[in-house]
Amino acid sequence: MSLREDLIFLILQFLDEENLKETAHILERETGIFFDMKYFEGLALSGNWDEVERYLSGFIKVEDNKFSLKIYFEIRKQKFLEALDNHDGPKALSILVNDLKVFAPYEEDLYKEMTQLLTADDFRKHESLTTYIDTNSARIIMMNELKKIIEANPLFHGKLKFPNIRSQRLRRLINQSLNWQHVFCSQPQQDPVMKTLFVDHVCKPQDNHSVVNNPLTSEVGSAPVPTSPSSCTSTQSTVIHSAVTAGTVGLCALRNPAETLEELQDSESLSKTGSYKTWDEVTSGTTNPGQGQSSVFRLHDDFPKVVQKTLNEGSSPVIGTNVGDIGLWEVLSGDKLLCRSFKVWDIGACSTIFKAAMVKNPSVSVKRIRWSPDGSIFGVAYSKHILQLYSYSGASDVRPKLEFDAHVGGVNDLAFCVPDEKLLVISCGDDKIVKVWDAVSGVKIFTFEGHEASVYSVLPHNKERIHFIFSTSLDGKIKAWLYDNLGARVDFDAPGRWCTTMAYSEDAKRLFSCSTSKDGESFLVEWNEAEGSLKKIYQGLRKPSIGVLQFDTANNQFLVVGDDHLIKIWDMDNLELLTTIDADGDLPASPCVRFNKEGTLLAVFSNGNGIKILGRDSCPKLQQGSGNNFLAFSSLSEILSKLSINQISSVGSTGMEDGGVPVDEGTRNLENVKPILIEEANMKISNVYYHPQFQFLSLPAKTNKNVVSSLTYNNAGDSILALGSNANHVVWKWLQNDFNMNGKATTKIPPQSWKPIGRPRLIGDYSTRTKPADSVACFVYSKNDSYGITTSGGKISVFNMLTYKKMVSFMPSPPMATSLALYPQNNNILAVGLDDSTIVIYNILRDEVESKLKGHFGKITGLAFSEVLNVLVSSGADAQIVVWNSDGWERLNSRSMQIPDEGPPPSNIRIQFHQDQIQFLAVHDTCLAIYEAKELECVGQWVTGKSSAHISHATISSDGQLVYATFLDGTASVFNTPNFHLQCRIDFNACILDIRNEVYPVVVAAHPKNPNQFAVGLSNGGIHIFEPLESVGKWTASLPVVDPLNRWLSINPE
Repeated sequence: MSLREDLIFLILQFLDEENLKETAHILERETGIFFDMKYFEGLALSGNWDEVERYLSGFIKVEDNKFSLKIYFEIRKQKFLEALDNHDGPKALSILVNDLKVFAPYEEDLYKEMTQLLTADDFRKHESLTTYIDTNSARIIMMNELKKIIEANPLFHGKLKFPNIRSQRLRRLINQSLNWQHVFCSQPQQDPVMKTLFVDHVCKPQDNHSVVNNPLTSEVGSAPVPTSPSSCTSTQSTVIHSAVTAGTVGLCALRNPAETLEELQDSESLSKTGSYKTWDEVTSGTTNPGQGQSSVFRLHDDFPKVVQKTLNEGSSPVIGTNVGDIGLWEVLSGDKLLCRSFKVWDIGACSTIFKAAMVKNPSVSVKRIRWSPDGSIFGVAYSKHILQLYSYSGASDVRPKLEFDAHVGGVNDLAFCVPDEKLLVISCGDDKIVKVWDAVSGVKIFTFEGHEASVYSVLPHNKERIHFIFSTSLDGKIKAWLYDNLGARVDFDAPGRWCTTMAYSEDAKRLFSCSTSKDGESFLVEWNEAEGSLKKIYQGLRKPSIGVLQFDTANNQFLVVGDDHLIKIWDMDNLELLTTIDADGDLPASPCVRFNKEGTLLAVFSNGNGIKILGRDSCPKLQQGSGNNFLAFSSLSEILSKLSINQISSVGSTGMEDGGVPVDEGTRNLENVKPILIEEANMKISNVYYHPQFQFLSLPAKTNKNVVSSLTYNNAGDSILALGSNANHVVWKWLQNDFNMNGKATTKIPPQSWKPIGRPRLIGDYSTRTKPADSVACFVYSKNDSYGITTSGGKISVFNMLTYKKMVSFMPSPPMATSLALYPQNNNILAVGLDDSTIVIYNILRDEVESKLKGHFGKITGLAFSEVLNVLVSSGADAQIVVWNSDGWERLNSRSMQIPDEGPPPSNIRIQFHQDQIQFLAVHDTCLAIYEAKELECVGQWVTGKSSAHISHATISSDGQLVYATFLDGTASVFNTPNFHLQCRIDFNACILDIRNEVYPVVVAAHPKNPNQFAVGLSNGGIHIFEPLESVGKWTASLPVVDPLNRWLSINPE
């Protein structure tokens, strides 16, 4: 590819990003460099024939070759047939004479036949046109044929795929040029004004103040010039900065001016996949010369490694709780100086969004506590909007200072800085924004936008009188900002690409970060600031990590991480793990760790809501001492914000706050784990239904004593289908008669086992190579119940449900289909989840794969479409929930479901959309959750108690108001949505005698019309229907009163 073509592609990208679509397509046509198949298809399907040929003319001509000839012929033939179909004879004649005549020399007989069609009553009677149904379907068929011809045409080779270019690449090159120009300014200013791109930038000398001494100017003539944020004081022109928010020059080295565009093309700091070195390149580098391996090193005597004191909250709800309490401790004595509950100081100044969020869910938790450099102020970031600053004057003298409605959603981190001797506080949040506030007046000074995901952490710093801020977000991006409004100066990817925190060494010369990926892989690294690449990757972290890891630095020598129930320690100059400390045990999987300023004390989070203070082994236990011991320990205050009433460490590494920010084991609060946890643990027996307090019906036949793998009502609600683990399908139908006037499913009248007369049972395809226990059985009805799609470990089969005739089979295993979902707008489109972690979008009518979606790391366990949002939601054995756009099948969003650690692994997460098609239910063996599909916000959650039976299955009622969940102990629970308030429990043991003999409910299905009816399939093949009593009409917490004798008779029928 030439430089000219490169430049054209960059312009095309720029036009697309600026939404100048028509201009981009004109440029495509005039240059012939890229053929936009999607745009061409849109023109053809809409019948814009003039524009179709105009666009094609930039790439091929009729006479070029046989492929080009065929392309133009198919287009003009379709235009001709549409005119005939519209009975527009003059137009058809004009097309024949003016457009189709050019093909006569090639196919004279065909041209004569088309001429004869002008006088035919119905052109569909022609033997080659009998399949012409209507205009839309004919255009689709034509377009499918054209795609194949275009791809085969050599004139289109290399023009059908747009190069993989990082977003805003042209802007980045311009910004790099501006940076380069600024480097050569004789008197570079700290805040240069760039108003045009028409001439080179030159800083004008300013009067009345001294010029910033830029260290770059003395080095330009020799070696590569480092341009970290401290030296790169401007990157953008004020003309374009509003559009350039993604950052340009990273922590990289600008070399001597490139003489060609090819050299400049690779000069930006990071490529799309990250420009840091590969793991092999980094880790293969040994330690610095003269250094031995880790066995040579040992902790010096001053390192805090012995537990000196434990601060234990017990069960007192005081610090970092789900109601936002904070506590202040005197470390040496272990005394608690004060406790403050969360309170909004000025509700009138808060936004309506915050007020609405508090009304919806008043629970608030502490996300972060930080101290100002002089210890006179500390800030508290909360999980909903609020950032509060307190002034501290010693002892328990703590007073409210400033309150900010800082962010929409959670305030995830805060930090203090003092540029130009002015105390500022920095905050970041779920709204993807970083903000800078005056910590004295409360005025907002800067707003930094450019992140595309929730901002997870911030780190202010300064070098050579230039102050800047690092910020990290949940898409793994690291950005750096100067204190101006010119956008990000750095934009690169952190290893792991999820949760990242950063820290400098005490002397501010070395930069480190600790990152955790969504898969639990963690990286502790040192950065080369000059090049924007990784310098070291430290070895010894657990793979995978159990939680999001926290780290700290001390004494310009040590790195400390809480990992695998231990405190792990590295020497900064050595890649290998130096040693570990267990702190007398009882540490959570990923404990938070913090040093005090001097590095003489180390705090670590412990189980049971405790904090252990580690000191030197040569000093006596910490005692009450003189001086302001609290301030000396102030940097440990963050760890005090990590306690919660019931430490939900079980949620583990995949937990997330409502706003999307992940919650590690040490920082887990109760905001997402709803108070229903306590309700479940103390659930009274008074709201448990026993027969005859409800109606039930056992269906007359079983699925040959095979486990009921799938249970489905048809959409009409008059039949129910059970799919056994042996691929056998059994259908029961309720007949319309005098006893059942509407013919719908009911517990009053038993249904009939049904199959077409003279037809065998409906048996799906199963693989003999797959063990029955390992196969997954799935079944879905088409929208009108005419067809059923089924799989039981083998091929996927489509059956006519009226005749049981197999229409087609496709996609043999392996890989095995594990989930099915029909696209609601077109039931010919089927989403198939496979056990190899992929999702296949299959067109049944065309018998072809339309797309393959990859975004999971385990088998697909659930699929569901939303017709309202036009999205597909998938769940997998990796605990990931992913949202896909069902137009182009792009991945829109993803998050991990919160799975308690003490529960089974997330191997069977199922999903089902709510009636509103906006929210969906996610089901795991130990928890239920309701998510909003677009942003994947968890709006409600319920977790089983430690002594409770596991969930076998769950479903939403037809009106979306209830969730029916069955348990392995032979009971069912009925919850309200979305808060999972328990309505009642239903005990099956008294009415289903099989339950007592190691038989348990496997699946539950909700009736599509009656929100208070559900069916349960058992592990022995039994099917049972349940409804509340007619006198009650619905499942309520107030149990119906029945005759005790009737209850005794129902339990003891003999």
